[in-house]
Amino acid sequence: MKRCAPDNCRVHSRPLAVRGIAFSLLVSAGCMNPVLRQQSPEASLDLPPTPNVTLVSEFTHPYGLNYVKVEAVSMVTGLAGTGSDPPPSPQRASLLDEMNRRLVDSPNDVLASPNTSLVLVRAYLRPGIQEGDRFDVEVRVPSRSETTSIRSGWLLPARLTEMAVLGEQIRQGSVIGYAEGAVLVDPSADPKKDPAIVTRGRVLGGGRALKSRPLGLVVGRKHQSIRLSQQISAVINKRFYVHVNGRKQGVAVPKNDEFIELTLHDRYKDNVGRFMRVTRNIAVNESAQVLQQRLQLLQHQLADPLTAANTAIRLEAIGNDQALEILTAALESNDPEVRFYAAEALAYLDVTAAVDTLANVARDEPAFRVNALAALSAMDDVMAYDSLRELLSVQSAETRYGAFRALWAMNENDPFVRGTRFGDHFTYHTLDVSGPQMIHVTRSYRPEIVLFGKNQHFSLPLVLDAGQSILVNGQNGQVIVSRFTAGKEPEQRTVSTAVDEVVRAIVDLGGTYPDVVQALQQAKQDGALKSRFLVDALPEPGRHYDREAAKYRDEDESLTPRTDQQDAPLDVSTPLPDLFTQQR
Repeated sequence: MKRCAPDNCRVHSRPLAVRGIAFSLLVSAGCMNPVLRQQSPEASLDLPPTPNVTLVSEFTHPYGLNYVKVEAVSMVTGLAGTGSDPPPSPQRASLLDEMNRRLVDSPNDVLASPNTSLVLVRAYLRPGIQEGDRFDVEVRVPSRSETTSIRSGWLLPARLTEMAVLGEQIRQGSVIGYAEGAVLVDPSADPKKDPAIVTRGRVLGGGRALKSRPLGLVVGRKHQSIRLSQQISAVINKRFYVHVNGRKQGVAVPKNDEFIELTLHDRYKDNVGRFMRVTRNIAVNESAQVLQQRLQLLQHQLADPLTAANTAIRLEAIGNDQALEILTAALESNDPEVRFYAAEALAYLDVTAAVDTLANVARDEPAFRVNALAALSAMDDVMAYDSLRELLSVQSAETRYGAFRALWAMNENDPFVRGTRFGDHFTYHTLDVSGPQMIHVTRSYRPEIVLFGKNQHFSLPLVLDAGQSILVNGQNGQVIVSRFTAGKEPEQRTVSTAVDEVVRAIVDLGGTYPDVVQALQQAKQDGALKSRFLVDALPEPGRHYDREAAKYRDEDESLTPRTDQQDAPLDVSTPLPDLFTQQR
């Protein structure tokens, strides 16, 4: 999964030369590969070169911004007779080797069971991922498999490596990830109508990184020298530092004459591309006099919406009081693009003045919503927190959930968003907020159920399946949740019609995240759930901004530009944050 930094696709500057560079991570239903999407050329103009100023980007190229694919061959268990005995293949041989390594008794008999299936596991490690971080894994059966469904299955521990098939044997690299957990298959998929869909799924947050991925800058061959590597590191460390064991430490370490290792600054943990772009826009050996001249030029360029995005990045890279004054003054501009790009930069500088503009953008402008919410989440500011809390009650479903995820990214231990962790299965959140009652579930990033509004209830009568062995039966004002196990008396929980009580009863009887999602989705389809029910209602990247009209019809996931717009709409011109990508 490959992504480049905006400056990595750099076209050498010319006065008034047009260029468009953007990030877009597009994830389809059956694949997590990204697509690098170019902006429309009208989106922004590159800045003309500034005399006597050389930026880090003139000497370096980014390293570590690609996604690394890791794979494994493993087994799913707990199937209700829908598994199969895999045919001879390199994958089967690899799985047998792993089972023998783990001292599994009679491995061939285990493979032959109709309640198990060999599966292929795949995941992508994002740029800047750190040891211990979680990620999604994709699970699917091989093309020659006779397995008919992996619904309600459990992925056994899988060691993830970079893999290749050479000479009819699977060659593996070092183990850099680990995966295990409940497999989520689309609950609405019909095995008869959609046989392919029920043979693939995801384990949300089921992967754990065993190694941190390095980020860095590669010095161009014609510029390589120890002195330059140290110079570049010094100017970066003057701008960015982290605290290690209570001591300040620069983020850049010159390893040799051609490579500078970077530590990702915490404020950019959900926007690696922006961190790299800001870093590469830091000036090298700039005198105080030249800086003053450049600030005057940047102030003029910030006022033009065609150059505002790039200018805001460069002012963010400078980061001093004068740069903050210029960005803050731009918040009073009559142009909404200028206001947004200035506020976005100020947010990553943790300046409170950015909050109102970003909150308004998140609520009213779908094209900038992703960037605005991510910028608010990066702030350590009580006003940013309060603004995100207020957005939880608006009409738009994606804005509400986007604000929730932004709050979680801001501080996952905040009691308001921390929720309840049900073992290793999923997190469950009930938010006491106003606005339309809504239930949101995820099929990416982390298994999570969020109830927007308390006191949500099911309508009776109802009969719901929660996986293979749990039945939810509601009538006469109460709901009975039963678990059936062969050779045992059914276990039961009697609860009210409250959604919260039913969810907790399912989990209490051993239900997993896919089981709860299946029950909720069925309840909505059957008309027993009156609340809005949404799956992955994420703010969408890649929307177009209509510079002329700046008007949209936003009905949650529906977006239509004004029909009388003649010119091509424009893409957001700053790096796409990672906070709302399907695969983080």
